[in-house]
Amino acid sequence: MLLDTASLYFRAYFGVPDSVKAPDGTPVNAVRGLLDFIDRLVKDHRPGHLVACMDADWRPHWRVELIPTYKAHRVAEETAQGPDTEEVPDTLSPQVPVIEDVLDALGIARVGVAGYEADDVIGTYTARARGPVDIVTGDRDLYQLVDDAREVRVLYPIKGVGTLALTDEAALREKYGVDGRGYADLALLRGDPSDGLPGVAGIGEKTAAKLLAEFGDLAGIQAAVDDPKAKLTPSQRKRLTEARPYLAVAPKVVRVAGDVPLPDVDTALPRAPRDAAALEGLAARWGLGGSLQRLLATLAA
Repeated sequence: MLLDTASLYFRAYFGVPDSVKAPDGTPVNAVRGLLDFIDRLVKDHRPGHLVACMDADWRPHWRVELIPTYKAHRVAEETAQGPDTEEVPDTLSPQVPVIEDVLDALGIARVGVAGYEADDVIGTYTARARGPVDIVTGDRDLYQLVDDAREVRVLYPIKGVGTLALTDEAALREKYGVDGRGYADLALLRGDPSDGLPGVAGIGEKTAAKLLAEFGDLAGIQAAVDDPKAKLTPSQRKRLTEARPYLAVAPKVVRVAGDVPLPDVDTALPRAPRDAAALEGLAARWGLGGSLQRLLATLAA
């Protein structure tokens, strides 16, 4: 099981009241909410291995070089050296180091790689996996990894993590008209304002799905633009031609990496805390209470 950790703690932050606080009054709603999420996921799905995948760089420079608007609207401060600062709620940022410390003390593998997003870490673990993979994320970008033949599916939270939309290729075809491999092409054609991806003007989701059904993939669509006999409307042909510079770089930006240099870590789900003393201190300092105790009981079971 691969967790898109930031996606989940953002959901926890907005789903758990900020009245949930540490003894000193500091909000810990994201921390406790994430622990509750992990508890429910482990209880319901019993993964043998669990990795909390992190954004070591939420807006990698190599993606921004290709498409400068990539996530640009989320930048709070540009940084000359290292990742830009992302705009996040004031009371969430201080909770992230606490989340990291708690995961480490528990012994739950936490992996982020410099220069890459959590999506890329997830993509690489998925590529290397020899058995079934469940990806837990509220980010539809990762639908591109869904692969029935390899038993890779996405668990998309609808309400907390108690209600998850199990996304396999049948679900993708029903909703979007594409399979996992086709989803990245669909996404780059239609664009995604939340990620600063412009897409192709005039090509929405339904048109993109129709073009992919007709021509197979992005390469097939681009070949059709040069084929006078291909079934494209004059408007589609014009817009796809004008979008060629974007289409030349968009695949590298939209498709998750599958070759990230992952560290050698133990991904096995822990039965007991790696550092019980540190965890006890964190529990007392941050008032983790029942959320932590429930997760510990679930892991032990």
